[in-house]
Amino acid sequence: MIKIGLVQRNRMENLETQSAPNKKKFWQYLIILVVLGLAVNLLLPQISDLTRSWEVVRTMTWWAVGLAFVFLVLEYLSYGYCIHAIVSLHDKKLSTPKSTLIVMAATSVGLVAGGWFAVAGSIFGSVRRETNDGTTATMAGILPSMLLNLSIEIVAILGIIYLAIIGKLTGGQLIQYIIFILLLTIATFGYLLALVLPRQTFRIVNGALWRWNRIRKKPYNPQKTQEMINNVILSWKELARGNWKKPFLGAFGYILMDMLVMFLFFKAVGYDIPIGVLFASYGIPFLLSKIAFIFPGGIGVVEASMAAIQTSLGVPNEISVVAILGYRLFSFWIPTLLGFAAMGYLSRSKPVLKPVAQK
Repeated sequence: MIKIGLVQRNRMENLETQSAPNKKKFWQYLIILVVLGLAVNLLLPQISDLTRSWEVVRTMTWWAVGLAFVFLVLEYLSYGYCIHAIVSLHDKKLSTPKSTLIVMAATSVGLVAGGWFAVAGSIFGSVRRETNDGTTATMAGILPSMLLNLSIEIVAILGIIYLAIIGKLTGGQLIQYIIFILLLTIATFGYLLALVLPRQTFRIVNGALWRWNRIRKKPYNPQKTQEMINNVILSWKELARGNWKKPFLGAFGYILMDMLVMFLFFKAVGYDIPIGVLFASYGIPFLLSKIAFIFPGGIGVVEASMAAIQTSLGVPNEISVVAILGYRLFSFWIPTLLGFAAMGYLSRSKPVLKPVAQK
């Protein structure tokens, strides 16, 4: 009887162990499906006449779509260049093409594992594998998101100024957008706290991670937290020497190319979108998506807010929805799907550790 009881208990423990990852995957995919459903329900009401929308698709200018694909490639190469430039700061070598594959793979991870936190973690893991250096990997994981946030803030502020000039912004909306920008700025530059107050930062981060791992019932090593904070401090010191320009060029280039992809989709549907409308309907939705960071890639938040802003500024419903869906297909979904292939390639390729020659 005792043996039977032990066998049954072991089987139950094995089932629990096997079901835990399955439960986690279930909830991840459930969240994605809910968000996708939300996006569809928010976008479809914008289409007043499906026949007119199909007519827009049927008469699209396909050379503009082809050019949009060219800028899409340049967009991800810009992000890859940002990673390449960051890695080079630590006398390591990682090519722009391989960095681009790392970014695409990280985008796919972010879709199924929880937004930009997962993206940063994926980039960190890939860069550490390629360079065998934790400090370089930490910088590559943290800095791009900060620079991208800063770039989005610049575009959003220009869009908000445009809305204020043409009288399309109420006082309440202006206050809300200012609060959003301040929150994103605090989140973006909160890492500076580690440089100014390292001991206090360690206490805050250590306490938060200890509680988080206690909830997850996983072991926690405070020494790794201390190493991470030390790496962040070293990263900031590198940037303080004026080494931020090339990484920022890559990050801002990514945002600029992404805006051009959307602009070209409006060209493809035969609509000349004003530059001010482009800045407002791009910067503000992505600003909101950064605040709602639990949605991977801003799914739902970006599409719905883009459509709402554009239609409020006079863009026809059927034009707006077709252009947005085409843009998001190119800018997010295609690279994300290709990212799974990139993930497989990176997992099979052997890292080549080559230090950059000292000047």
